[in-house]
Amino acid sequence: MFSDKMNYHDYLQIDKLLDCQKLESEVRTGKPAHDEMLFIIVHQVYELWFKLMLTEVESILAIFKGDHIDERLMDLIVSRLQRVVEIQKLLVDQVRVMETMTPLDFLEFRDLLIPASGFQSLQFRVLETKLGLKREQRLKYNQAEFDQSLKPEQRPLMRTAEGEHNLFERVEKWLERTPFLKMRGFDFWNIYKKTVEDSLQADLNIIQNNPSLAGEDRQRNQTILENSLASFRALFDEKAYAEARARGEWRLGYKAIHAALLIQLYRDQPALQLPFRLITALMDVDEWFTTWRYRHALMAKRMLGSKVGTGGSSGYQYLKDSTDKHKVFQDLFQLTTFFVPRSKIPVLPAEVERELGFFYSR
Repeated sequence: MFSDKMNYHDYLQIDKLLDCQKLESEVRTGKPAHDEMLFIIVHQVYELWFKLMLTEVESILAIFKGDHIDERLMDLIVSRLQRVVEIQKLLVDQVRVMETMTPLDFLEFRDLLIPASGFQSLQFRVLETKLGLKREQRLKYNQAEFDQSLKPEQRPLMRTAEGEHNLFERVEKWLERTPFLKMRGFDFWNIYKKTVEDSLQADLNIIQNNPSLAGEDRQRNQTILENSLASFRALFDEKAYAEARARGEWRLGYKAIHAALLIQLYRDQPALQLPFRLITALMDVDEWFTTWRYRHALMAKRMLGSKVGTGGSSGYQYLKDSTDKHKVFQDLFQLTTFFVPRSKIPVLPAEVERELGFFYSR
């Protein structure tokens, strides 16, 4: 069971690992900039975390492959997504470490990095793609497609990743197979539709009759609620939903969006608890990447002000805009607009309740 040849140093290839930090300031000027070591190590650690996240996402995609998923593997899927989330929290924490470097310290070696940029990280671009970010969703980078910033030999790898199934697509197909979307003898969707419409209409009445709201504020809030009401009604009109989806208002298919809503409403039912945890984990992944992008944007503003980034982008502005644009599971966030208090959720028929409780009752 023991090997004389194996030890910690060799197993982790420490010599090779610690030889990966080459200061460009020392190579090109003969005078090392002290904080360049911090800059290199933080970004190298990012790449290691990207590698692990890719490993986890690829393993999840392998489980989702096919037309059937063994329910015993659902907990494994959720736990691996939760691992990704914990890694994302570390990515955000590393920004704090980076911010111990002052703008003046960064300027000591910044110009030596041009035109290198974190935007050129192949692993991160592949990770975004495997999660489900599409080319057409991405912001242009220096007025060019995002993969033009990659090395020529990396671009085919990027194209290959784009041609493969991603997590968004796999989850969408899984949602479409959700049972209980149609319940025998129970018109759930019409009952729920009336409940939500009454709730939104009540909010609209409050806004229209609130004397403390100025005219512009009243009109703006009224428009928001009217749009929410129209968006909600489209959920129950397949043609209207298809039109809204074509406009980019939704990404999930008609059946999948209903399933995602049903799972979140009846999350307490034993059969839906793991699916709910999966949806929650997907939202966490999106939220933490949004948080990381925003923290990165703030750091860029702190370090560079209005200067362009080392890769030639608009620096802070590009990073800030990508925070809003580069989201994958936005539909799951939008659905919360149509939640109602637990007390107003339609009561399920006893037969459906028994079926949803099968994990415990059988």
